[in-house]
This record gives sequence, structure tokens and C-alpha cells, in this order.
Amino acid sequence: MFLESPAHRRPRLHERQTTLNASDQTAPAETASASSFAELGLAATLLQALAEEGYHTPTPIQTKAIPHVLTGRDLFGCAQTGTGKTAAFALPLIQRMQAEGGRPTPRRCRTLVLAPTRELAAQIHESFLAYGRHAGIRAAVIYGGVGQHNQARAMMNGVDVLVATPGRLLDLIGQRLVDIRSVEFLVLDEADRMLDMGFIHDMRKIVAMLPTDRQTLFFSATLPEEVRTLAATMLRDPLEVKTARQATPAETVSQSVFFVPKKDKKALLVQLLREEATGRVIVFARTKHGADKLHRDLDRAGIKAAAIHGNKSQAQRERALAAFKSPRPPVLIATDIAARGIDVDNVAHVINYELPHEPETYVHRIGRTGRAGQEGAAVSFCDAEERSRLAAIERLLRREIPARNEQPAFTEQPAEDRPRSGRSGRSSARSEQSGGGGGGRRRRGRGGRPAAGGGSGSRSERPRAAKPDRPAVMPAPAASASGPAPAAKPRQRKHRRAL
Repeated sequence: MFLESPAHRRPRLHERQTTLNASDQTAPAETASASSFAELGLAATLLQALAEEGYHTPTPIQTKAIPHVLTGRDLFGCAQTGTGKTAAFALPLIQRMQAEGGRPTPRRCRTLVLAPTRELAAQIHESFLAYGRHAGIRAAVIYGGVGQHNQARAMMNGVDVLVATPGRLLDLIGQRLVDIRSVEFLVLDEADRMLDMGFIHDMRKIVAMLPTDRQTLFFSATLPEEVRTLAATMLRDPLEVKTARQATPAETVSQSVFFVPKKDKKALLVQLLREEATGRVIVFARTKHGADKLHRDLDRAGIKAAAIHGNKSQAQRERALAAFKSPRPPVLIATDIAARGIDVDNVAHVINYELPHEPETYVHRIGRTGRAGQEGAAVSFCDAEERSRLAAIERLLRREIPARNEQPAFTEQPAEDRPRSGRSGRSSARSEQSGGGGGGRRRRGRGGRPAAGGGSGSRSERPRAAKPDRPAVMPAPAASASGPAPAAKPRQRKHRRAL
């Protein structure tokens, strides 16, 4: 039924590597592509489940990782969000558990998967159930934000696979409701995100409780030094596989940026959502308070929206995600808790209402669209205070994000009602003196064309103003990032963006 995994000697503890560097083994080139899952050595029951899920061709990370996981190798995988990492470890681990036999015992698990967020944990759990439906796999998921009774009850008889967030797992271990001393396979998914969220100490506590004779799989979307250091303490004789340049967004995502004063962001967002954005749209805010405020603002503007962040109960988050997956989805407003782990198909647009503090987070955010070869668009709003964040993002990407071709146009207030600070000319002049700011344009590119559009003039704060004469154009998902056209407001002064 299931293919037996070839024997592979596990290095002893004293053979543990202390570093992960360029000399580490990498997956051979001949495994870089496969036309079907059958070519990877997967069993008939798994192939049947994959066909029922509509999956027929493996992704690059699956092609590179699955054969080596089947042999029992520790693995260090780097692949961007949305490339199929879950199947890359779930499929071979299901097969290995079946091939090696054995049954779970009370309160214990054979495979432990650690994930940074509730959403990601729930989705990994669902994937194991889907892929293992013909293999008799028993799986459970535990995370915070909900009562623990049902989670503890699910572990009473033991499971094959336990998917958990670190904090809740330690809580249940401390209450002797979960026992991880017999784990055979450990998976750390989105390791870089777990570090960002401060789970480093929890992860070390958990790993210290595990048997040393285990297979460990370590997956990360980016490779900062902290991730490599952590991996070196947990992996033995690891094979490193990569499928994309570090922190490189999918090529199917069209990226652009608006330079817009902070006070104009809400009106610009409403305009884009009303006139241009279609399908599923995720809007990212930096804070929980900001997400809730934006939710209220969109509601007042007559735009159906849902918000998801850490202060929402699990039931509220599940309702928001269910609505977002519906045939008539609302706009989903999210903090960075949703930048990873929300696996929703056909997200057409990602709008960065506020730029993140960490440039890597930008990559994770826009990775919500343009998945599985589909096209998508990512639009960012950049005000004067965010210029440095944009510069850091562009340095990480090693490219300049094209500015939108046209300026946002809003209904002008009467001259006597205009805030003095809102005039583009004065704002631009001040930003020129300070080395940055919203409302100006980037320096001219080659051939004398302006390389970016600027901000808007003054406008009413109320979003129900009359439609502008010239709306801002949302780029189509397949739009090319070619040079932008001249800015719509030539009366604004130009300034150079400090990089």
C-alpha cells in the first residue's frame, strides 16, 4: 500500500551541526521539476486524495522536498508564501507514518507541527485531514483564544498529527494534558514569523522536551540570520532546499504605490474600492485600533467590510474568514497576523493602507495575492512619515516600486474651508527641505518622464464627496510595471525621494 522509506542513518547528537551555511547540502538539480505527484514516489491513497482536492502537478518546493522527506532527512526549506509548503511536508509525513506503522497513545502524538497563528494552525490541520482521508490519519489542532476543553478531549486517546501554536501547547503540557516525549517528526512552519512574534523561548522549551532521535523539518519564507541560527540548533545533517530568491514576491503580482498625505488615505481607499477593486480585497493596517477604525469608516461609506486581528475572538475571526470566502466577499481589513496563514484563493488585490515597519512583512502581505500562478495586484499608500519604510522595502526587493500613473483626484473644498497645511505646494516645499514627504513626485526617470506621481490637493475628510473627474486607476492584475505617465497635477513642486 504505502511505499517503504529507504533507511537513513540518523546522526547521533554529538554530530549535530552548529551552523547552516553555503556549504550545506542542497537538493540536487534533477529534482527541480516533476510533471505529477506519482513521480515523487507518493502512494496511491495520497494520489487519490490529491486528485479529489484538484491537485495534479506538484509545485517546485513540493518537488524538491518530498523525495528527501521520504528518506528521513532533516530539511531546511525556504519558499515564499503560497508555494505549497504545507503539502511539501504533510504528504511525505503521512506516508512515513503509514509505512513505519504504530498507533498513537493517550495524550501523545507522532507528528508535531508548530505554527505561529491560529489561522495557519487550523489550515494545516485541515490539510492533514484532507490529504490523509484515505490513510486513516487522526489529527488535532490546539491554539489559544478559545476554551481548551475540546482540545484536551481530542488528545485523550492520542493522535497521529498535532498542530499547535507554541503558547497553548505549553499550557496543555504543563497541565499534563499533552505529552510530546514520543514525537517522531517535528515541523516548524513559518519559522521567521514565529521569531518575529516572540516565540523563540517557547520554541526552545518545546524542542528541549522532544526526543533527540526525530526527523525535523524547518520551513521559512525568509532567511534572516536569526532563523539560520535557530535552525542550526534543531537540525541534524540538514538538506537545504530553496525555490525562490529571498523575499521575492511572486512574479504574477503587479506592484504600485501612491504617494498620498495621511489625511487623504481614507478617501483614496474608498475611491479605489468603489470604482476599481473587484473580487476579494485585503486591506492591511498596522494596528488593531487602526483596523477597527478603518472598518467603521468603510461601513459609514457604505462598503461592506470585515476586520480580523489579535483582539478578535476566535469565533469572530472564523466568521470574518468565512464571509471573505463567500461568493460575495466583504473587504477584509487585517493586521499582520493575517499576512501569513490565511489561505484564501483568488485574492485579487492587496492594499497596504499603511506600510509595515519591517520590509519582510511587505512581502508576506502581498503574498496573499498572485498565488498558484494566478495574477494579482498590490497597491501601497505612502505618506510623508512612511518614505523610509518604502525605501527599506525597495532595498529588500532590489527594485523601485512603480508609482501610480495618475494622481488621486478629490473634490476640492471651498478655498475658505481648506486647511492651511493641506496645500500641496507648501507641503511639497517642506518635504523638499526635510528630504521626504507625501504629496510630491519622484525624480524624473530616463527620457525625462516623471518616475512617480505625487499626492493630492486638499479635500474634504468626508468620503461621500462627489466622484472625482479623473479617478485613480487600479492596475489590472496582469498589468506590466512599465514607466508611469506624467503626474496629473503639474502645479505641484517636485522633490527627490531620499533612498
